[in-house]
Amino acid sequence: MTDSSARTDQKAQLNVQMLVYAYTQGIFPMADPDTDQIYWYSPDPRGIIPLDRFHVTRSLRRVVKGGKFAIKSDENFTEVMRQCAAPRPDEGNETWINAELISAYTELHTLGLAHSVEAYVFDPATGKEILVGGLYGVAIRGAFFGESMFHRSDLGGTDSSKVCLVHLVNHLRKRGFVLLDTQFVTDHLARFGCVEIMREEYLSRLKHALEVETSWWPFEVVEG
Repeated sequence: MTDSSARTDQKAQLNVQMLVYAYTQGIFPMADPDTDQIYWYSPDPRGIIPLDRFHVTRSLRRVVKGGKFAIKSDENFTEVMRQCAAPRPDEGNETWINAELISAYTELHTLGLAHSVEAYVFDPATGKEILVGGLYGVAIRGAFFGESMFHRSDLGGTDSSKVCLVHLVNHLRKRGFVLLDTQFVTDHLARFGCVEIMREEYLSRLKHALEVETSWWPFEVVEG
């Protein structure tokens, strides 16, 4: 569920330039699940995961080290977004990701500014890997703005989105990123160390992150 109090009165005009500018100002778009209209959001307080305080339970660490999933990046970005957009019964079958957002972020992806981390399992029936979990977000200099994540338990993807998050954090640390923005704090993210900070502090951290020169590539699966 989105926090309507964080929504501005402005409807979003989506293009690559506007999206990049908005993120550098601490603003991001979401679609209203009732009207499908896209609005700008700027939560206060804001959710972040401090990269130096990321918490992984022993059980999840065992899953990561067990190698159940093949972890990749940017192999299937648009499909990750589509899966994240699928209505979820535990959230009232609402979704804030519509076709216009998928199109806009896919364009960001082609420009190297939006990325996905994906989990696959091998399907012996087809002899191919199938996508069972993942997450995506926007990377600008030293900041990664997490957008959404999904998992397909019906396809053997239990814990796959959690494993992707672990690999995301390990990757961001290795590449020198300094900010992992989660927008909001949920009970699920709080288990990993997600905290709320006031907008003023967030904007200060964002300003610092935008001064850090790094890049997403190369993506290497790192355990840590």
